[in-house]
Amino acid sequence: MKRTLPLFWLLPCLALLALSNAGCHHGRAKAKDDPILRLGADESLAQGKTFLAQKKYARARPFFTHAFEVEPNSATGREALLLSADTFYLEGGATNFVQAEAKYRDYLNRFPTSEQAAYVQFQIANSLAKRMERPDRDQSVTRKALEAYDDLIRLYPTSEYADQAKEQSQVVRGNLAEHEFLVGEFYLRYGAPQAAVDRFEYLLKNFPSYAQKDKVIYFLGVAYGDNKKPEEAKKAFERLKKEYPQSPYAGEAPDQKVGQ
Repeated sequence: MKRTLPLFWLLPCLALLALSNAGCHHGRAKAKDDPILRLGADESLAQGKTFLAQKKYARARPFFTHAFEVEPNSATGREALLLSADTFYLEGGATNFVQAEAKYRDYLNRFPTSEQAAYVQFQIANSLAKRMERPDRDQSVTRKALEAYDDLIRLYPTSEYADQAKEQSQVVRGNLAEHEFLVGEFYLRYGAPQAAVDRFEYLLKNFPSYAQKDKVIYFLGVAYGDNKKPEEAKKAFERLKKEYPQSPYAGEAPDQKVGQ
């Protein structure tokens, strides 16, 4: 026997279906009423640039997005995609720098031979560097920033951004070097002098331009002394006094530890 649902069961279902259809129609109508969607790519790009010049980055972004979606492979579309990335970078903030990096990478993946490639690589590195943590925090993003700057210098050595990348990479390297020092100091403070020695020697070898090498050499000597290696400690302190005679650390070499 064929069974039918009671009418009071069907009415709520029909009502929900009607509301759903109405919502879909309303959404489509609202989308069609969006004035941005009526613009061509060039018009949308121009309007976005107007807002960009006024530093209204969030307002500019939808126009750049639309221009790119309309003509993704044209010169207009490429410019719009790049400017969209710029709006995230210029607006700033951790979340926006993440978005900027993603947009710049998207641009470079789509248009690897673009004449803007060096600039885009530079901005990828900058977006990472802006998220760099303090030396006593995790340095995974810092290492990515350094890699990105090094990639720019390697891939685009004659570009106008190469010298800036070299300068910025030194700032990033300084942050990484200070992180290594803090880790070594931690090991020394908590009774692991050999681990401290390894960190300080690694720092001196891999970050030769670190601005506070005198500090590192001093603590290297202390670590050797705590590790019962008086000859190595003596050599470290002698090096400190020879290379950095004016350093405040030069007069603090703990001679009493050298023979322990």
